[in-house]
Amino acid sequence: MELRRLGRTGLRVSAVGLGTMTWGRDTDEHEAAEQLKVFLDAGGSLIDTAATYSDGGALDIISSLLRDEVHRDDVVLAARSGVADGRVDASRRALLSSLDETLRRLGTDHLDLWLVQAPDPGTPVAETADTLAHAVGSGKVRYVGLANHAAWQVAQMATLLDGGVGLACTQTEISLLNRSSEHELIAASDALGVGVIGWSPLGRGVLSAKYRHSVPADSRAASPHLRGFVEPYLTASARSVVEAVATAADGLGRAPVEVALAWARDAPGVSSVVVGARTPAQLRGALAATDLDLPDEIRGALDEVTQAIAGG
Repeated sequence: MELRRLGRTGLRVSAVGLGTMTWGRDTDEHEAAEQLKVFLDAGGSLIDTAATYSDGGALDIISSLLRDEVHRDDVVLAARSGVADGRVDASRRALLSSLDETLRRLGTDHLDLWLVQAPDPGTPVAETADTLAHAVGSGKVRYVGLANHAAWQVAQMATLLDGGVGLACTQTEISLLNRSSEHELIAASDALGVGVIGWSPLGRGVLSAKYRHSVPADSRAASPHLRGFVEPYLTASARSVVEAVATAADGLGRAPVEVALAWARDAPGVSSVVVGARTPAQLRGALAATDLDLPDEIRGALDEVTQAIAGG
């Protein structure tokens, strides 16, 4: 798997990262261990997690795997803080408390990448910036970034951190069902030297084409705690995109999930995309796209069919 430089930093991350949103809830420790092996065997390095995943259960599983399955230095460990009990809080107190708890549960003394999970209008941005700089200065964090922030907020933070620790990346949703980052965020990030990590490149699972005819009983859309996450993409316009992806996949002799992942992974300005699979088999299916380079005419056709919902 290709390793890519994250923005203008010296940090290199795998073009596909391993998401852990389901770990500790829908994915048990045994399945997580198998996922990690599949991911590392494919050449992956970036592991993405958050303090909120499974109420910290994902952190506990990662801790166990770092202790028993993989050397800490063989992975790039990224985690997000700034949301607790459904409330956004990017204050110094909340962020540093979350960082300490995250490190404790992970069983490591540092994160390679630490991101603020969401904008907090109740905290001065200078305070959040100072907190990020302090975390790097303390040695607990190597690089810092933002997640789910608008382009102007990324520019503001990058300016505040310029000349010091710097802003390594921004993380945002990117897929054929959500191209809103193309409006301003990717161009701004490129100009600022900030890397872009995309989450949910498979359109929250919808681009796998599993929902073309029904909602499988074991799918996210049938899950009480994930149904609301998937439903925004179970629309007529989304179905037209899924059909286009399926048609392209048929023509290439590949699976729809591979086409969708390859499109997002190689979108202009993208450093990496994070795939969160519930099972090892799902992860293998996605990582089969490692050797897939979409022909220009296929990418062009997919771009055209998705322009109508570019903000979706």
